[in-house]
Amino acid sequence: MSLFDSITELSGVGQKRAEILKQLGILNIEDLLTYYPFRYDDLESRLPSQTDDGQKVTFKGMVSSQPTISRFGYKKSRIAFRLLIGHDNISVSFFNQPWLKEQIEIGKEMAIFGTYDAVHEALKGQRIIHAENDSLAAIYPSNQAIHQKTIQQLIENAYAKYADQINDIIPRRLMLAYRLLSRKKQIHDMHFPDSAENAKLARRSAAFEEFFIFQMRLQLMRISAGKNRGREIEYNSEILNDFIAKLPYSLTDAQKKVIQEILLDLKRPIHMNRLLQGDVGSGKTVVAAIAMLACYSAGLQAAIMVPTEILAQQHAINLSNLYQSAGLNLRIELLTSGLKAAARRQILADLESGEIDIVVGTHALIQADVHFYNLGLAVIDEQHRFGVKQRARLREQGQNPDILAMTATPIPRTLAITAYGEMDVSTIDQLPNGRRPIITKWVKSNQFDNVFDWVKTQLAAGAQVYVVTPLIEESETLDVQNAVLIYDRLKEELKPYRIGLLHGRLTNDEKQQVINDFSTNRVQVLVTTTVIEVGVDIKNATIMVILDADRFGIAQLHQLRGRVGRGKKQSYAILVSDPKTQYGIDRMEAIVSTNDGFALAEKDLKLRGPGDVIGIKQAGMPEFNVGDPIHDLKMMETAQQSAIEITSQSNWDADKENAELVKYLSLTMYRYKDFD
Repeated sequence: MSLFDSITELSGVGQKRAEILKQLGILNIEDLLTYYPFRYDDLESRLPSQTDDGQKVTFKGMVSSQPTISRFGYKKSRIAFRLLIGHDNISVSFFNQPWLKEQIEIGKEMAIFGTYDAVHEALKGQRIIHAENDSLAAIYPSNQAIHQKTIQQLIENAYAKYADQINDIIPRRLMLAYRLLSRKKQIHDMHFPDSAENAKLARRSAAFEEFFIFQMRLQLMRISAGKNRGREIEYNSEILNDFIAKLPYSLTDAQKKVIQEILLDLKRPIHMNRLLQGDVGSGKTVVAAIAMLACYSAGLQAAIMVPTEILAQQHAINLSNLYQSAGLNLRIELLTSGLKAAARRQILADLESGEIDIVVGTHALIQADVHFYNLGLAVIDEQHRFGVKQRARLREQGQNPDILAMTATPIPRTLAITAYGEMDVSTIDQLPNGRRPIITKWVKSNQFDNVFDWVKTQLAAGAQVYVVTPLIEESETLDVQNAVLIYDRLKEELKPYRIGLLHGRLTNDEKQQVINDFSTNRVQVLVTTTVIEVGVDIKNATIMVILDADRFGIAQLHQLRGRVGRGKKQSYAILVSDPKTQYGIDRMEAIVSTNDGFALAEKDLKLRGPGDVIGIKQAGMPEFNVGDPIHDLKMMETAQQSAIEITSQSNWDADKENAELVKYLSLTMYRYKDFD
């Protein structure tokens, strides 16, 4: 017998029921026993005097009468007996469970869960509890194809049959250090607790086990990645130092620190898998430019993959300008789906022959016909926009290139040790010198005319303005501002200033033309949707007006706000919004309270939860069944540290104390498809 026996080993589980259980992720006994309840019905036992009529409750007492069975209707029955609770003698009834009679004996202590009937007319005013089962009620996730009671019964049967096969998988020293229950006790009290306190202790142990196993797998991934031999990129330090010296600004200490971390990785003979995170405008692009220049100086190619063509074009322009201003003549090409066939064929040929030094592209970079001559580094910008498989396909290009992923969506500590736990993380936590904090104001829609008047004074002083709306055209279902309507209005009311319109339905050439007009000040006001959320860098644009701002999430508002404040002039973000929910009000207050993207990311996570934060599902944020990585962050960090300590020991997997852990990790790989 083994916990990894098929679920069909249980009585009552044939192929049809096995298929239903498979939909719940239950394939074997282990899966069933760790299919934990998400809540319990009122675990606290009470006295009848403390209980209201019709309330679900748990009574604990001693059986004070012999059970009797009465039968009625077709295959229907009722067991009745009395339970002495202190000085109260309460009637108990179980329906359609005649086999329970053998378990009910006078003098036996029992906990009964059910619905309390304070004045039962049929029993002449006697008090009665209609029992729902003979244990405390655990409530499980289920679907329409299987009933709660069936799941409960299967778990009871599995525990009765396989309890002796349950061994501790967490090393003994950790169990003692963190006061964890034995696994057998943990599983029992998760399903059949006799008090709220026991259920709480069991959940604590189960949550740590879940976090610990997850972190062990992440550490094994890191070890595996470390065994993948990477290139020792012998870059030319003189070329890098000369480039940095010729930059039109000084690097911040934070930029210098992450550059050193990246350059050390490039020189090491292992595969780099590093995440570079930094707030909006913190200077990640120049860090990536230095990393790619390091590859070029070693005779290797570099690639940078971005989510949109606008961002790809912007990167190509910015990188060309950066290198040319330092007197460097790198060949940089753009590879996007919008290229004409002949141009695409030429770029593919030049990539394969090594004539292109740096290629900037979208998803087009990971098409099957893209081949590199000698790819040393792949940069993934705004990496949360890409799925796991897309990032993996870029890693497969060339001969195991080093990977530098970048994100301007700051990652809360919770996510950094879960969704990105297998990566090394570098953080730019400092804005460039001379940048002024953006002044952010929240106004109601009835104040929009005042905002409008103020915008006119700013335009007269030479400012440029973004006006962001949630929709492109008017909607019959959503009462929100729309880009076309606002564009038509501003064209009339802001003469002689020129107004531009940018949205996702324009062709790529049309989008680029609008951005060029705005960047050269041929357009003073740009009415746009969130298409400008990333990649648009216009230093003279100092005002961002966001209409119906409560329609956007915190991360998106922060990204939009980051389109201004790129130069040394004071910049402003005006949120026009009439939120109708407390959640909407909380978002407005959060974005107004701080420019710190990391603080906002933490706030966003607490307001929305990990599953809803932008890009988290794509990034691989796991769904935990017991633990809450937000509220149980200290426990997650402890589990991570424990996993690091174990896996850092040589031959840890041969240590007898870790034998059950090693066995469990190997037998549960089927649960972790993302770790393949």
